[in-house]
Amino acid sequence: MYIIGENIQILSPRVKAAIADRDPTQVREMARTQVEHGANMIDLNIGPRKKDGIEVMEWMIEQVYDEVGPVPLALDTTNAAAIEAGLKKCQELGIQPMINSTSADPDRLNVTMPLAAQYNSWIIALAMDKNIPPTADGRVGLAMEILVPKAEELGIPMQNIYLDPLVLTVNGCQEHGPETLNAIRSFKMLWDPSPMTTVGLSNISNAVPHENRSLLNRTYLVMLMAAGLDSAIADPLDLAQNEVIRIVETRDDSTGVGRAFLSLFDSVAAMEEFTPDHVDMNDLEQQAIYRTVRILENKVIYAHGYLTT
Repeated sequence: MYIIGENIQILSPRVKAAIADRDPTQVREMARTQVEHGANMIDLNIGPRKKDGIEVMEWMIEQVYDEVGPVPLALDTTNAAAIEAGLKKCQELGIQPMINSTSADPDRLNVTMPLAAQYNSWIIALAMDKNIPPTADGRVGLAMEILVPKAEELGIPMQNIYLDPLVLTVNGCQEHGPETLNAIRSFKMLWDPSPMTTVGLSNISNAVPHENRSLLNRTYLVMLMAAGLDSAIADPLDLAQNEVIRIVETRDDSTGVGRAFLSLFDSVAAMEEFTPDHVDMNDLEQQAIYRTVRILENKVIYAHGYLTT
């Protein structure tokens, strides 16, 4: 699983202050700790930054490069000029860039896709236009009719396209969980070779009590991996999440929790039901996994106390 570290983002007070003061300490530390915990790429989310986006993007790239070297970087902004400045800086420093992101909205698509082609950048393509389609079919349709054809028209290799079917929170948008899984399956079946896939994993647990976020994230990640997910924008400092990735990738069935997650992976991959027979319901950790799956499958209505009710 290719992890794009999500922690350098403008909503973080630490990052906001670091940018305002041009203080490299926090940015460098956050880059280093994410790489030390296994991040394969680092997302640099600077927000729209209409006034100083170019300067901020170049500064951020330089700070991260000075700390961790040419680790791949995702340039996360809606400011096209800042994206292009970041692409030029990455080219200068020998860094593989990714544009985060484009969509099927022509105003966005016709600016960012050509930049990806010009600079040989990877690009995240959101399966939406001005709105998010409510169904997997709607998202797949945008990928088939607009996103992938546009990339092919510009000569962008399929392996440089990261289709994102969009993850939304279980707290209010629970019905989208299965649709995202089905969209990933379709993305992987419709093309040969298929494009890459990615998601903003932590979105699944937005507005959820902190103590439940990691469980929701890592359980959904196992389901997404089983459906064909290649990468995720996620928190590489979540050690429990990292352990679950290891369990799935090495097929480690030496613990009850490990066997439960492997059973979940196999059930989703085979498009079969994950039942109480797949876990030891007397084990509280395994019981929590099962209850979480029921939420993510939209079979039980989400409530903050779903683990205890």
